[in-house]
Amino acid sequence: MANPLTHFNEEGRAKMVDVSDKSVTERIATAEGTVYMQPETLRLIKEGQIKKGDVLAVAQVAGIMGAKKTSEVIPMCHPLSLTGVDISFEENLDPDPKNGLCSVKIKTTVKVTGKTGVEMEALTAVSIAALTIYDMCKAVDKNMFFNQIGLLYKAGGKSGTFSREKIAEA
Repeated sequence: MANPLTHFNEEGRAKMVDVSDKSVTERIATAEGTVYMQPETLRLIKEGQIKKGDVLAVAQVAGIMGAKKTSEVIPMCHPLSLTGVDISFEENLDPDPKNGLCSVKIKTTVKVTGKTGVEMEALTAVSIAALTIYDMCKAVDKNMFFNQIGLLYKAGGKSGTFSREKIAEA
């Protein structure tokens, strides 16, 4: 049986996959993740009271930049000319009854017309946006954390469409 992991050469060493023979198709990927924080932290974000500035606006730009720079930080990713990156935030103002924390869900959609998919770019955008929220708010809430980062949807290319209803609670 052939090794389904394509990032290894015959010597078992890492390589970038050769996509020369792949077809150019429209590809899309959507990922999400959640940042958890104290209710007061989310209130400060919503009211624009974080000293470093508009947290979600900066996180949105950082996430877009992260998607564009994915191949520079993930060694085997191909550099891509992305055709679109969209990031949205869903604020959950009701504290979770289990931990008393509020949250911000980050959702990214990345598009490209190319020979390889954009799953890593969507996941990187979520991760960088989450890290940016943490960076901007750490002065008031060092207990923030993020998780549930995962792929929700991808389409295009040889492997077809993948869809996940919901990322399971971690």
